[in-house]
Amino acid sequence: MYAVQIDRHGGPGVLVVREVPAPVPGPGEVLIRTVASSLNPVDWKTRARDIGPELPATLGWDLAGVVVASEHPDHRAGDQVIAMSAQIATGLGTWAEQVVLPARLLAPAPTTVPLADAAALPLAGVTALQALELAKVGAGDRVLVTGAVGGVGGIAVQLARRAGATVDGLVSRLEHLGVARELGAVDVWHTPVDLPGRTYTAVLDTVGIDAGPALVEGGRYVSVSDEPLADIPGAAVSYVQENQDHLAHLAALVDSGELRLRVAHRHPFAEVRAAHERFEAGGVLGKVLLTF
Repeated sequence: MYAVQIDRHGGPGVLVVREVPAPVPGPGEVLIRTVASSLNPVDWKTRARDIGPELPATLGWDLAGVVVASEHPDHRAGDQVIAMSAQIATGLGTWAEQVVLPARLLAPAPTTVPLADAAALPLAGVTALQALELAKVGAGDRVLVTGAVGGVGGIAVQLARRAGATVDGLVSRLEHLGVARELGAVDVWHTPVDLPGRTYTAVLDTVGIDAGPALVEGGRYVSVSDEPLADIPGAAVSYVQENQDHLAHLAALVDSGELRLRVAHRHPFAEVRAAHERFEAGGVLGKVLLTF
């Protein structure tokens, strides 16, 4: 089978599509035929920086696919599934034609969207959900989401609205103001200096800026960025964790129409270098998928 790997860190040119042995599932594991994955900031950072597992390494955190073989009672051949794999920590990358993952990572794929499009959900969705839970966002809150049209931010806006909060957004481009409003943001800003002071009971920062002046005294500030945390009393970083139940919950929200997935571009996995170049150029409204 073919997989997308790196032998060294650097620009998109270090990405290699190569033939590798097909994986064999062990006890508690499931063999999946990959239909699609997606690009996330962690993927280009792993490629570009000296982080991640021992090289050569297969990249990728997201997975949408079909079960090929399983002895686990919850997963049968032919089942359509999604998963999030913490590739940096475990080395179990998903950018391959076949992937073996622990059964505990798999959730049924949403049925109301094409299976390939479901690859846009796992990492971004679980990151947004866990960050909002850490920020204790609920009814009556006024929440600011920075990067409100990004992969994580766009889902966070929708989830916070569903939780009963009033949600505002910060975007980096004027042309993204309307998109944030379509996702459910009420007031949307495009420069941090325009943010109202002492307004928000909770701030979710997805891009690594200091939005502390917009927080009310005693408010909750949570970041999912790898930039240094702003000097704000009580501020916290949310580190995404693999969680089957969270993934299943998000898939159910997609099927109920309460969560919309956004796909901007689809690239065959052989075009992974072009996909990285497009993703890193910025301004993409929706996920960039790799199809297999």
